[in-house]
Amino acid sequence: MSGAANAGKALTVTVDGATYARIPLRTKVIQPEDRIDEVVREYAADAVAPGDILFVTEKIVAITQGRSFPVSEIRPRKLATFLAKYVTKTPYGIGLGMPETMEMALRECGTPRILLAAAVAAVTKAFGRKGDFYRIAGSKARAIDGPTKHTIPPYNEAVVLGPERPREVAQHLRELLGSRCDVAVVDINDLGGNILGSTLDKAGEARLVAILKDNPLGQGHESTPLGIVRPA
Repeated sequence: MSGAANAGKALTVTVDGATYARIPLRTKVIQPEDRIDEVVREYAADAVAPGDILFVTEKIVAITQGRSFPVSEIRPRKLATFLAKYVTKTPYGIGLGMPETMEMALRECGTPRILLAAAVAAVTKAFGRKGDFYRIAGSKARAIDGPTKHTIPPYNEAVVLGPERPREVAQHLRELLGSRCDVAVVDINDLGGNILGSTLDKAGEARLVAILKDNPLGQGHESTPLGIVRPA
């Protein structure tokens, strides 16, 4: 099922004088045993047209790569519990503000890097500067997705890491679709977004972030992990 707007999200947006349609593609709940190729074939292959951009949420790429972990199976070390206390929480996600997500950040990024990021952030935060923790910890830390009550089950009780090799995934999916459209693996939420990997150039990636900045796929139970951007 496609083309239905998520609650509060417009189907079109105008960026730099050009209008684009944003078409959510509804899917089943993606499970670790699913393959991203099969998901894209089933739900996107018949929907994309030449000139489109297929955008794929980083979460389903990561899930199909086996990078989703039940919270109950993660054993945080004392350092993770300590550091998590100092993470600023937002209404849109737990981030690294719980011991289990911080533990996965320590594993993904390495303890020295996370400690350096925490130390620098503690100093600069005192002067009113924000965001240094993630700037230093890097994209792997930023991409870790923790459980929230708005997350679709079973991922409301799981920690999902960022996807591996997102640029290669985007190129592979473009070839899978017969090079009919560009493909981007995106990390978009209600606070903003990043392109983790794509077949676009830098200008195209910046434009795509602007097109998607209001998070047209939604943040919770919509089950729309794929979408199409199409020039109107």
